[in-house]
Amino acid sequence: MTILQALLAFSAAAALLTVTPGLDTALVLRTAAVEGPKRAALAGLGIIAGCLVWGAAVALGLAALLQASQLAFTILKWAGAAYLVWLGLNIVLRPRQSFDVDGAASAGGGDFAWMRRGFLTNLLNPKVGVFYVSFLPQFLPEGVPAAPFIFGLAALHGLMTVFWFAGLIAATRPLAAALRRAAVVRWLDRVTGGVFLGFGVRLALERR
Repeated sequence: MTILQALLAFSAAAALLTVTPGLDTALVLRTAAVEGPKRAALAGLGIIAGCLVWGAAVALGLAALLQASQLAFTILKWAGAAYLVWLGLNIVLRPRQSFDVDGAASAGGGDFAWMRRGFLTNLLNPKVGVFYVSFLPQFLPEGVPAAPFIFGLAALHGLMTVFWFAGLIAATRPLAAALRRAAVVRWLDRVTGGVFLGFGVRLALERR
């Protein structure tokens, strides 16, 4: 896989994952609806900062692991493949019937308390780290330095999230209404689950 192929494949998968509703989406939507666009933007910036911290940690850790032991890196990739397949099957077979836009709790304090809230919501969620460890290594082309490339992928994901959050804030009401529809949530979950499943199988079969 070339660098261009890796970037295109990652961009396609990450774009879908970005728009699939989760805790981050709920936090930004609710903040935009209740607190206004400025605080929603700050919460979104905090979430993206958390992603970049996770991305740096994963990039450095995987680079060190690859340098120390090819076998250990291969075991990690197999574990990541198993996790993605398991996650994908669960989402495809048991998609959510609803998405609670109002599920994100409020936070007191000034405007920048919302940035802190977004940052901690993301940083203290170990699922983000587990997902990055499982997802990012399969997009590492042969012979490319691991740390800068994997962090670059995390930064690309963060850039996509910037545009997604901007769209959420600009169209809070119609998007919130759409995400309350069971059919929309089920469709997004099944497509995302299929992506997880496909990349998990691909990761398991790929030879480095």
